[in-house]
Amino acid sequence: MTAYTPSETSRRSGFSIDTLRYYERIGLLSEVDRTPGGQRVFTDDDLGWLGMLRCLRDTGMPINQMCRFAELSRSGDQTVADRVELLRAHAEAVEEQMALLEKQYGHLRDKIRYYEQVLSGQR
Repeated sequence: MTAYTPSETSRRSGFSIDTLRYYERIGLLSEVDRTPGGQRVFTDDDLGWLGMLRCLRDTGMPINQMCRFAELSRSGDQTVADRVELLRAHAEAVEEQMALLEKQYGHLRDKIRYYEQVLSGQR
């Protein structure tokens, strides 16, 4: 099993060392191994989990829901249905946000075209 230092984990995951510490403190990361000197040591499994957390965070899932997902994940297979429900609800919220962004992006592009026409003297 490969072991990663906090700085290597930070680089590979894209999370700052402070965020890794915070995630451990609030329970998003659990049972992070430590060296005899007390330094955190991360594994490939930790990196995989951090990848999931990155997905959830980047798609706007609130921290309290991320913590709930982590809690359910640690609770075993009997919580799979609850995890699916949580992820489905989040996916629906992401779809709504994407639709809103698409609409607003169109508005932004229209405004850019308008101002480009103003600059070129066409208006």
